[in-house]
Amino acid sequence: MLVDVGPNLGAINRAAIIAANHVVFPLAPDLFSLQGLQNIGPTLRDWRVQWQDRLDRRPPDSDLGLPDAQIVPTGYVVMQHAVRATRPVRAYQKWMRRIPPVYHRAILEADAPGVSSTEGDDERLATLKHHRSLLAMAREARKPAFSLRAADGAIGGHLRAVHDCHEDFAALATAIAERCDVVW
Repeated sequence: MLVDVGPNLGAINRAAIIAANHVVFPLAPDLFSLQGLQNIGPTLRDWRVQWQDRLDRRPPDSDLGLPDAQIVPTGYVVMQHAVRATRPVRAYQKWMRRIPPVYHRAILEADAPGVSSTEGDDERLATLKHHRSLLAMAREARKPAFSLRAADGAIGGHLRAVHDCHEDFAALATAIAERCDVVW
């Protein structure tokens, strides 16, 4: 099951994340995502330790099916960057270079070995460009952007964008499944 939680450390998100075996981090190439990584890394470690303590204190004859709170960092997705000539624009590239060291240090508690950008980082699952008006169209049609059809308003250049969006998300789904050892 894939669960998308909001960008906060509240009680509902904590419960969902503790029940998770794997966690994928969606990041924007900006200061807020970098700061979020620095906050969430130690928090996830604390939650894992606290939950393990609770598991260790449960009665031995307990038949409660409680999650084991693996919370394994599975990687990150860089989202919503603008593209020019198939590459992120320079302003986003600057932020994308900063993501690997912060992710490795805050989430994995390790150095990013010789990684100078997200493109060379093994922890990056995908880089998703901003699909602009497709997202608004998808909200109105109440379906994923990669499932839009002409009847939904995806005509002309939008049809190519829908195809590109489908390819992007299929590659992301495959990358997540491989990292999580999911066979499909």
